[in-house]
Amino acid sequence: MHETVAQQFDEQLSRNIGLDLVRVTETAALAAGHWVGSGDFDNAHRAATRAMADALNTLEMDGRVIVGEERRLGEDSPLCSGQRVGTGSGPEVDVLVDPIDGTNRLIHGKPGSISVVGIAPRGTIWSPVPARYMEKIITDQNAAEALVPQCMDAPAAWTLALIARHKKKSVRDLSVIVLERPRNQDLINEIRECGARVLLRGDGDAEGALLAATKEADVDLLMGIGGTSQGALAACAVKASGGAMLARLRPQDATERSKIQEVGLDVDRILTCSELVNSNQIFFAATSITGSPMLRSMQFWGNYASTHSLLIRSETGTRRFIHAEHGTHL
Repeated sequence: MHETVAQQFDEQLSRNIGLDLVRVTETAALAAGHWVGSGDFDNAHRAATRAMADALNTLEMDGRVIVGEERRLGEDSPLCSGQRVGTGSGPEVDVLVDPIDGTNRLIHGKPGSISVVGIAPRGTIWSPVPARYMEKIITDQNAAEALVPQCMDAPAAWTLALIARHKKKSVRDLSVIVLERPRNQDLINEIRECGARVLLRGDGDAEGALLAATKEADVDLLMGIGGTSQGALAACAVKASGGAMLARLRPQDATERSKIQEVGLDVDRILTCSELVNSNQIFFAATSITGSPMLRSMQFWGNYASTHSLLIRSETGTRRFIHAEHGTHL
């Protein structure tokens, strides 16, 4: 009798695949750490991507990258969409990667850059390829019930009032992360008119989603249009954290819309977190590079480096904060 994917995945859980994923994000973060403040986007991202690919290929799994790095690094990227990673043996899994979420922050020496990877059983993560942009609303478990599909088309004031009511706050006490892009300017203006606090970010969409999904963080929501790759990763983090997410593709030009229609994706469909990741067997790992409200920045000194990571397992609701020291030859 053939084993199911879930059975194969359960076998791997006993071998601590989550800790292996932390080693992957640590490796990518260590490679990226030498490029902090360098101003060199391409080489920083290339170094982290190669390091992450090499580390993933040591894991006992048959992984498939759902959303890859080809848009940033070209088709010769070692982590392209659809590419196989792992040793080829072990459980069949979908893999989401972002060697550096917040590369611009990293190369300018600003906080908020992290290395991220997520996995779930094969066929359970929705693929947005070739779409590039996605509209998202994310909140934590304290207001998860308030996030209904109508929020995607309602005025920001309506959505903020719902969230505030569930969190027992006033709207002016809410903090909302939004990417600082012209495409989000109308939304930013709406939020400000409501009196809520807007936390603008130049990039670092996945790290922002992680903060919005964490009930202890001083962030209540993430709203606006960002990348689809970060959106898919966000869904893993949000579901593993017990939060809520709504998403919808938002093509930014006719070319992107045409590519989406060619593969049969629906630009009008509003997706929930469970539709983005149709499994409760999720591992999400993140390692800080330049620091965030949740994780201290990595440090180099002498022959050692220190890293701070987060590992979330959705099935148990476990969050592990891991501090490690490494020989710099790694």
